[in-house]
Amino acid sequence: MTTTRPLTFIRRGKRVTLHDVAPDRTLLDLLREDLHHTGTKEGCGEGDCGACTVVLGERATDTNGQPAITYRAINSCIRLAHSIDGMALWTVEDLATDPLIRPAGGDAAPPPGCLHPAQESMVACHGSQCGFCTPGFVMSLFGMYQNRVVPGQSISRAQAQEDLSGNLCRCTGYRPIFDAAQRMETLPRVAVDEAALLSQLGALAHPPQGTEGYQAPATLASLLQARAERPHAQIVAGCTDVGLWITKQHRQFAQVLDVTRAAELRRVEPLPGGGLRIGAAVNLQDAYAALCATRPQLQNFAARFAGLPVRNSGTLGGNVANGSPIGDSMPLLIALDAQVVLASVRGQRALPLESLYTGYRQNVIAADEIVAFIDVPPAADDEFLRAYKVSKRQDDDISAVCLAIRLVLRDGVVAHASIGAGGVAATPARARDAEATLVGRPWSAEAATAAGAALQAEFSPISDMRASSAYRSVLLGNLLQRFWRESQGQAGASLASIDIVELTA
Repeated sequence: MTTTRPLTFIRRGKRVTLHDVAPDRTLLDLLREDLHHTGTKEGCGEGDCGACTVVLGERATDTNGQPAITYRAINSCIRLAHSIDGMALWTVEDLATDPLIRPAGGDAAPPPGCLHPAQESMVACHGSQCGFCTPGFVMSLFGMYQNRVVPGQSISRAQAQEDLSGNLCRCTGYRPIFDAAQRMETLPRVAVDEAALLSQLGALAHPPQGTEGYQAPATLASLLQARAERPHAQIVAGCTDVGLWITKQHRQFAQVLDVTRAAELRRVEPLPGGGLRIGAAVNLQDAYAALCATRPQLQNFAARFAGLPVRNSGTLGGNVANGSPIGDSMPLLIALDAQVVLASVRGQRALPLESLYTGYRQNVIAADEIVAFIDVPPAADDEFLRAYKVSKRQDDDISAVCLAIRLVLRDGVVAHASIGAGGVAATPARARDAEATLVGRPWSAEAATAAGAALQAEFSPISDMRASSAYRSVLLGNLLQRFWRESQGQAGASLASIDIVELTA
């Protein structure tokens, strides 16, 4: 077995050190099989159901430059155990026993066994029936509690729906669970002793990993050197895809190279002249928050991209490097005319995102290169942008078709068009024929119809479990019509105007 350095993290206010943890061991297997803590459940084994949700705490810096803790609910079934090295971990078994969780404003820990508000509210609102999904819901509620429950502010139904979007339940119909989310703030306040936890996490800091099976270099330079020395090591970020290779395909990896600790890749920075440079290790939640800050019309698409635990783990760079034809990030980035920056010890090179892919799961990334950054141009004053995700479920589902359309209009004429499509070809694709149909033409119903026809002729989608070829083809034309109607301000043209929360309340 490939040796690794000891895995160390904080749990229940204590330092936990584990030896000989395989580089491809999942966090869920570590909890259930190695530590025999079975409160965390295995449902789907692929990050879809949320039964395995746990919460991670990581050292960070707040807006004032002060040390702080970030709290993120993640799926433990597809997260590698070594990825939590140096962090704090909470499972459903910890909330009533962690001495660092104390009454707000008090020094003493609550009596042993005292329920956390996330647990007590689920009991009071009858949010559990068979109970299998309950540990995951409780942990998502705990993450919400840490991030949302602020004195004087209320958790809205919409916020509860978004934060619980990665958790599925067959029994309750969700209403009592939403009730529990809103009830938490009415209960006596508790808080994590962050000063004590920051001190404990600081004591875990150690130099970058050496030659062990699981490497997580702390700088871009050391990461690129490690990649040059180990071109066959499996690169991982949030493991929302590689985790499936382990749980579903039973693949094994003796050498793993984790990009998420490289400081340069963890940042979102402004580009000279405007736009954003998003590091490949920025998780999807933060990456989409940065995109939505300048393009708020993407908020609904960002929330539907995946459940929150997946967005908290998965990274934009990993999504791009993976290159799945049904991945949702790439069509949007293509429509935004984004460029991907590849890096190696030989230097960096940038290319349009759509030029990265050569075939199904194939790309131009050299053996010693990694995806380092995604550069997104600034929003134009006169652009109209929409991104559409069509799937069988409203939330937490893979797209049958993803289509992103961006037009720049000047005096009613299409000065620029960029269209990205997913689910219709072997790779994420740019719809160049449809774009050419629009550029230089007055933006009108006739132009939208012509572009829709060009879009349908440009692709020959396959039939699979998510949709038939014919359905996908018709859908492409219909989405162009929806885009036209939205651009004209037609009421009810956008599904984003439908309030799912109100329908289920």
